[in-house]
Amino acid sequence: MQSDDHDIDTPPTAAPLRKTPRKGIYVLPNLFTLAALFGGFYAIVMAINGRFDLATIGVFAAMVLDSLDGRVARLTNTQSAFGEQMDSLSDMVSFGAAPALIAYLWALQPLGRWGWIAAFIYCSCAALRLARFNVNTAVVDKRFFQGLPSPSAAALVTGFIWLTNEMITAHRDVPWFKAFLELFIRRSEDLVRGDLSWFMFAITLLAGLTMVTNLPYYSFKDFGGRRSVPFVILVAAALLIAVVAIEPATMLFLIFLVYALSGYVIYACRRAKGEQVSIVSTSTDEPDERGLHE
Repeated sequence: MQSDDHDIDTPPTAAPLRKTPRKGIYVLPNLFTLAALFGGFYAIVMAINGRFDLATIGVFAAMVLDSLDGRVARLTNTQSAFGEQMDSLSDMVSFGAAPALIAYLWALQPLGRWGWIAAFIYCSCAALRLARFNVNTAVVDKRFFQGLPSPSAAALVTGFIWLTNEMITAHRDVPWFKAFLELFIRRSEDLVRGDLSWFMFAITLLAGLTMVTNLPYYSFKDFGGRRSVPFVILVAAALLIAVVAIEPATMLFLIFLVYALSGYVIYACRRAKGEQVSIVSTSTDEPDERGLHE
């Protein structure tokens, strides 16, 4: 009869280690990152040349490409430490430096030192936001972002510029927005860029400072490509795409303005209910922190 003593000497199974990014350099995902970087660089060049319509489109194109590089890397199993760093540097140019410079050249310049200070605050907040994201990746709830994501902040700033640029250069009539501006401007003649300086100042500071807050912003990662969603979600997405295609400048600005304000609403609701506000995990054993490290 065989003895089962050998089972006693079997060493315990080691706990699975966190998967670390590879050290290699992969072409496909980094091509998307470089394309996003080009979008930010293109936006800067167009702003310097006075083509603010093309500058804003360059930033939005960089947003689309930035949303694809990580997904491509995961689908092709080509994640790497190099790609992570490359992505952050690309984001700093496309969503940090480019929007700040475009905003300054569009309407902040007449404010003198206040104008470039606002642009610098936005740019520095974007850098701080990206640095914090890199070090907090493993300790935050994946369902939420900590602070306004830098692409969304860039979309808020450049969306405002795109909308007002069309109102000034293309004489597009946006009644609700014009009525709002006239509450502060109180002028009957056509809108000019000088009228927008303090509005641009406020939007730039709002976007910049919100990036470095601890406000929770829904990440929409629950709607990944591998998870089924109700049919009504696809219908709503199709309708949203159609509406954005009809009025891209107006709708994109409204969408990202609502998203920027949603963090304040979520924060206020959690505070009112007495729920945990911070999305940073200090322990993986607490029931309230379920799913933080998935």
